[in-house]
Amino acid sequence: MKAAVLEKIDHPLSILDVGCTELRIGQVLVKNIVSGICGSQLHEIRGYKNNRKFLPHLMGHEGCGIVEDIGEGVTTVSVGDKVVMHWRQGLGIESDFPQYILNDAVITSGKVTTLSEYSIVSENRLTSVDKDTPSELCAILGCALTTAMGIIDNEIDLKFGESLAVIGCGGIGLNLIQAASMKNAFPIIAVDKNINKKDLCIKSNASQFINDINDYSQGKIDVIIDTTGIPDVITDAINKLSDQGRMILVGQPAPDKFVQISNALNLFNGIGKTIKATQGGKTRPEVDIPRYVKLYLNYRLKIDHLFTHRFPLVDVNKGFDLLRSGNAGRVIVSINEK
Repeated sequence: MKAAVLEKIDHPLSILDVGCTELRIGQVLVKNIVSGICGSQLHEIRGYKNNRKFLPHLMGHEGCGIVEDIGEGVTTVSVGDKVVMHWRQGLGIESDFPQYILNDAVITSGKVTTLSEYSIVSENRLTSVDKDTPSELCAILGCALTTAMGIIDNEIDLKFGESLAVIGCGGIGLNLIQAASMKNAFPIIAVDKNINKKDLCIKSNASQFINDINDYSQGKIDVIIDTTGIPDVITDAINKLSDQGRMILVGQPAPDKFVQISNALNLFNGIGKTIKATQGGKTRPEVDIPRYVKLYLNYRLKIDHLFTHRFPLVDVNKGFDLLRSGNAGRVIVSINEK
């Protein structure tokens, strides 16, 4: 099979012929249909995810596929099931790390990978959905959509009419805007240095669009969510928090970088401000994915505008280049689509 493989840190992915090994306990063979690509994978390519010593390895952590085979002990999915492939742990066995054959050598990859024609996946990284569930919806339910909805629904205790800003309006940022709108935040301020993102943000129900958090002049903000991981941007955002302000960090700063809090005494104003790093919005895949699918099927959740670019697997590096440029919403990689 063809697979996108990270062979060298900070280099383009290689499209290589890779073989699957025999399934172990709790492992599932999935024929991949589509995959999303995510900013955190840029960190992986740069070696920022403690992955340098595990090269070469397969890539991707949000996708959709069809179950082709199951290993011993698997009970939550069956052959023929359509599945969401997610990095958050769900129901089922936590298997050993999957192994593949590359150039007659065994290599090890993550518990879920999605940028290949087939993937060996740990059972607890898969959630079955109805076969008519759109594949691209399933892909972003693996990370972008579930992370955004989880942050808004599970983590920030958002109140009606609270102000909210999203800094960095890519795939997760656009979903955050839509989720905040569903919870009746107001205003919802979209912040992105790329003016071309404005229309996408307004379609996602942002109240206004600005290029820099410092451009916001209408008071303090109750909730600020940063997807950029840029330390100076985070520092500026902290200074914009209201006295009940909550700051959620989605984007990860590079290793050895630090965030400065100017006049830190202000953190103690009001009820006390909070700064928190999220882990996928505390998503519980087996509970949350069916809820979000129901919202989509009942026209309460809109996703079509989020997908700005599509590439075949052989052009996956073009997708990552586009992601680096900041000119995309969610980029989708087509693999085994009919």
